[in-house]
Amino acid sequence: VQLVESGGGSVQAGGSLRLSCAASGRTFSVYALGWFRQAPGKEREFVAAISGYVYSTVYADSVKGRFTISRDNAKNTVYLQMNSLKPEDTAVYYCAADAHSVRATPNWKEYDIWGQGTEVTVSS
Repeated sequence: VQLVESGGGSVQAGGSLRLSCAASGRTFSVYALGWFRQAPGKEREFVAAISGYVYSTVYADSVKGRFTISRDNAKNTVYLQMNSLKPEDTAVYYCAADAHSVRATPNWKEYDIWGQGTEVTVSS
């Protein structure tokens, strides 16, 4: 499986962006998928995840109520809709897949397939 993110860019605070992550592979629908981000000089941070099969979701407290993760298995794509963006959301955003579990987890070490990242910049 390979993951390719898109949709990053620059936006003013309060604006919205939708990130997409297109995946190859026949078993995409069973993988747990996650979004993570890393700001300059900071640790990688969990954003959101969605499980395989039942598609339950989990969010970081910092984005809860503003971001929505979803997946379209017919298109082999996972999305991150980001609303009410804040300057502190500025980071490189990565999507990731856990090829060994259907369970959505915020632990980045559980994910073994990563995209190349897409940059999001939010100005005040």
